[in-house]
Amino acid sequence: MSVPSASYSVTMRVFLDKASRIGALTTAIGDAGGAVTALDVVEPNGQGMTVDMTCNAVDEGHSERLREAVDNVEGAHVAVMSDRTFLLHLGGTISVEPKIALKTRDDLSMAYTPGVARISMAIAKDKSAARKLTIKRNTVAVVTDGSAVLGLGNIGPEAALPVMEGKALLFKRFGGIDAWPVCLDTQDVDEIVRIVQCIAPVYGGINLEDISAPRCFEVERRLRDLLDIPVFHDDQHGTAIVVFAALLNALRVVGKKMSDVKVVVLGVGAAGVAISKLLLAEGVGDLIGVNRRGIISGEDETLDEDRLWLARNSNRGHLKGSLADAMKGADVFIGVSGPNLVTEDHMKLMGPDSIVFALANPDPEVDPVVARRYAAVVATGRSDEPNQINNVLVFPGIFRGLLNAGAKRVTEEIEIAAGRAIADAVSEAELSADYIVPTVFNSTVVTAVATAVERIANGTSH
Repeated sequence: MSVPSASYSVTMRVFLDKASRIGALTTAIGDAGGAVTALDVVEPNGQGMTVDMTCNAVDEGHSERLREAVDNVEGAHVAVMSDRTFLLHLGGTISVEPKIALKTRDDLSMAYTPGVARISMAIAKDKSAARKLTIKRNTVAVVTDGSAVLGLGNIGPEAALPVMEGKALLFKRFGGIDAWPVCLDTQDVDEIVRIVQCIAPVYGGINLEDISAPRCFEVERRLRDLLDIPVFHDDQHGTAIVVFAALLNALRVVGKKMSDVKVVVLGVGAAGVAISKLLLAEGVGDLIGVNRRGIISGEDETLDEDRLWLARNSNRGHLKGSLADAMKGADVFIGVSGPNLVTEDHMKLMGPDSIVFALANPDPEVDPVVARRYAAVVATGRSDEPNQINNVLVFPGIFRGLLNAGAKRVTEEIEIAAGRAIADAVSEAELSADYIVPTVFNSTVVTAVATAVERIANGTSH
């Protein structure tokens, strides 16, 4: 089911002996499974021509095959091929820019010494002034230990850095928030907690990212108790909020109520537990958690504290068995596990007008084409499929609201308000089986989420 993607976009500089061979180039790329996205003439060359051809591939190996396909065109030669994703990341994707211009000695004396000493003394007298007089009011630390990065796993702090830069870029682009990557060279819970505690005075919020379960639960819990600024583990709560929003609208599409549906959650890691807790708090009819061994049980002493809580507070019928047993008559399937774990036979077991959120990335639990044969609404984590469940719908707005309010904690009430705001961003006229969540470029989402969060954080209802 893999399709060409901008993630594997390359540009080839191609020498042609005849300008008329351009058509043969694009045909060769298409026949090799690639997608041409741009073709620019660099310069004519006698009877020939030099062109830059940009195309999307499926993966790195495929991009090499596309190069070979172009080289095999008569009269064509690839002089060089550049990977556009690597070029985009050269030198990193974020930087620090000054907010003021230093043009005179007076500017310097106010921004730095001696004038800055007055600001420091004001904060020394009243620490809360730091929020007004420094970057603290608009700054978030994106903290990771590199143990659970995207779908890449435990790749360490250096390899996690490009992802954290990307997260910081999204914070700025969508929320106007100055975020900074903090990649820690430790996976010890005590050390992570202590380091974050020590750097917290600089920041107005902490976004925990890509820390593996079950350590992520303890890290977040302890930091929330220690710090007077909001701590938010996006892999848990960001995913849970956007899934909640998508489910609200999906249920509207199929005409079912939250209190009546049976939900199966495959994968009870950080995201799966957070999704389940939020849905249970919102009164879902029944919820069954499933891991690689089958339906989780409250009698399983190998489960950690959070998963054990989930097992003991779900599965009202005390069902036991495999994923297939859980799927019988299910109204909703939510996958936050791994690729290709759900078969067509599993799909056949679900109830009528079912809803499928297959969120493993890049390859979901079930092929969306197969899922759509049986389910009324299908969502994935992919940008090339309808209904992308994407955390960028959540974290810029929720932190914008928290920072605006000067909030100290993220509460379940705040998370629910954020989810409802995202769901409400899809109007009744727009709502359909193929459009249950707004796109990440919908300019109203961040403002709507921030406003809802700020209202709850400030203790107002209107």
